[in-house]
Amino acid sequence: MFAVFFAVACQCTPVKVDDSYYLKPEPENSTNNSGKDSSDDGKPDTSTDYHQGYTLVWADEFEGSALNTDDWNVEVNGNGGGNNELQYYRAENVTVENGSLVLTAKIESYKGKQFTSGRLNTSKKHFFTHGIIESSIRLPKTANGLWPAFWMLGNDFSEVGWPRCGEIDILEMGNSGGISSGHQETYFNGACHWGFYKDGAYPNYAKSSNAPYSIQDGDYHLFTLIWDEEAVSMYLDLDKNPSVEPYFKMNIVDTNGDWAVGNYFHHDHFIVYDLAVGGRFTGILNASGITALDNGPARMCIDYVRVYQK
Repeated sequence: MFAVFFAVACQCTPVKVDDSYYLKPEPENSTNNSGKDSSDDGKPDTSTDYHQGYTLVWADEFEGSALNTDDWNVEVNGNGGGNNELQYYRAENVTVENGSLVLTAKIESYKGKQFTSGRLNTSKKHFFTHGIIESSIRLPKTANGLWPAFWMLGNDFSEVGWPRCGEIDILEMGNSGGISSGHQETYFNGACHWGFYKDGAYPNYAKSSNAPYSIQDGDYHLFTLIWDEEAVSMYLDLDKNPSVEPYFKMNIVDTNGDWAVGNYFHHDHFIVYDLAVGGRFTGILNASGITALDNGPARMCIDYVRVYQK
């Protein structure tokens, strides 16, 4: 995705931009995930193999009554993210309630926008190279027009720009492909972007999948990135289904050439959450096409984010 950067509260923060053109969807009925387990506590089983050899180095459990701004930068802007998004990001739409971080999207006229929502990041505050980065998230109904995302961006973006800094999209939902296929509650993707523009293009890889069950069912679902010297791999509900295959995997060892992926994913990245409204990723560029908020505000709830490293 293309990116534009703005300064917010003395922190340079990235503007996330559309990558829908680079999706490589699997066949409609395909899946990279096993069946749903009956467990619904939304908490990872830290005794499972994928945590062995790792130590918890940072986490936010969102147990207080307010966001810790020593850990997070809350973004405030209405620039459309470079994606023709329709929301204005406001600090008031980012709250901590009942043990969860909550991003709220709603119909609200504000500074020329017809919707408001929330976005925040850990730029220059918490950033990591390799490890297990995972978050338990309760997603809103995205149809039609919401675009929730959990992702990472290279902490050096202010020095080298985008996409040289590298970007890892752990979760995105709301893509136009899911809308058109009628799989809004199961269609999601992971992606990586890196390199630099040459002849109007840059290297990237994105992959969409259909989960075997709704991940907009009102339950918390765990999204896990396992990132090491060899690859980035992403998993859905790895805590409930320990044998699940990754829905996204990309090797990152190649360093042969300026565009080689291995030159861009072995340095610090920070964490971003946002709940966009409309934009090119969704295929909805006009407020009249947004139906997800017709019955009231929508909430993306994050129970926790945890980072483990060896």
